[in-house]
Amino acid sequence: MAFTWLDEALSQRAQAGLLRERVCQQYEKDNIICINGEHYLNFSSNDYLGMRQHEGLLQSWVEGLAQFGGGSGASPLVTGHCQAHLALEATLADGLNREAALLFSSGFAANQAVCMALFGSAAPNKTSGQPACIFADKLMHASFLEGAMSLGDSVSLRRFRHNSVEHLDSLLKRQNASEQDILVASEGVFSMDGDTAPAAEIADIAQRHNAWFMLDDAHGMGVMGENGFGTVEALKLSQQQAPIVMGTFGKAIGTGGAFIAGSQTLIDFLVNFSKHYVYSTAMPPAQAVATLYSLTHIGSDHARRESLSANIEHFRDRFAQQFGEYNKPSPESGSANDVNLTDSLSLVSSQSAIQPIIVGCPKKAVKLSEELKKRGIWVSAIRQPTVPKNQDRLRVTLTATHTAQDIEVLIDALALSAEAIS
Repeated sequence: MAFTWLDEALSQRAQAGLLRERVCQQYEKDNIICINGEHYLNFSSNDYLGMRQHEGLLQSWVEGLAQFGGGSGASPLVTGHCQAHLALEATLADGLNREAALLFSSGFAANQAVCMALFGSAAPNKTSGQPACIFADKLMHASFLEGAMSLGDSVSLRRFRHNSVEHLDSLLKRQNASEQDILVASEGVFSMDGDTAPAAEIADIAQRHNAWFMLDDAHGMGVMGENGFGTVEALKLSQQQAPIVMGTFGKAIGTGGAFIAGSQTLIDFLVNFSKHYVYSTAMPPAQAVATLYSLTHIGSDHARRESLSANIEHFRDRFAQQFGEYNKPSPESGSANDVNLTDSLSLVSSQSAIQPIIVGCPKKAVKLSEELKKRGIWVSAIRQPTVPKNQDRLRVTLTATHTAQDIEVLIDALALSAEAIS
């Protein structure tokens, strides 16, 4: 019988403490999440600015539904591309100082689209055997890495040490002189560690080596920059410095979907050669209307970003008071079974809404998460292979709508939970 190994694969994952299981949320309101009839203070949401429940965003979505209906009705190259999409793309291009932008159903699809279109059947590396190369940060998101690894032998994938411009530069210096198409990829804010890339330095290095720099800014959009347009706006990176910018709307923007921004030529090429765009039903226009409202509101109202910054500072200060100074652990730290968590919890050096607490053991990360749930706190455990081995963690995410009291409750619960499983 085919696929008899499925049960064994799941059993092995469960024994290693790595089995993934879904939970069903009944509702969420004011950072209180209801799961299986129980209520928790939620510290696992990517809704960094609390825009998902903003009245103006919800009203805009309703107005979009009234004007355009529930869905787009077709792929964008048939009849699915409408005025709402065009307006959102124009706003993105203007805010990012790019010539054009293109909407996708998700960040996963957008990242894969870039890899598969730029290095696909229309590229010289496929038609003539001309070599090409992708240099990606070691902690680049799985969506991009999977796309790059699927390209076959005609494209080589080389991963540089996390945020190491020196390692990237050395790899580029050793590249094959015949490699004509070179893409360097990094994230603005990394999804698991929450730290920021030295994007300006990476852009400079890429330019020196005649490479394109792609910035995945899924976790920077909405939060960084004067008007919330992310890392590109914050660092004033030009289109020449960062020819490809990817961002998502399902996090700080509060809706869903994603985009690629760059030159008009790049966007026209993706419209013609990206299967993720050509063969997907277009984003619902009502969603585009709501997304445009959110972007506009974030740009005009800085209060939410200021509240988020204050919450990040308060959390890090209180964590240091409770658990000692935070330092990023070595890959070997926390792997022993007799670790006293009350003395060993460490916080990655992150100034973003993503605040990972390194535990170092998948089973202990799950146990700590479960202890927090007993105390009414929801913080998800993140384990290998999503993060490197021995860096299993709790991934705390802060939002603008958390209060100082919420953070105090979290710190107290962390201390009690860590003591309970030590």
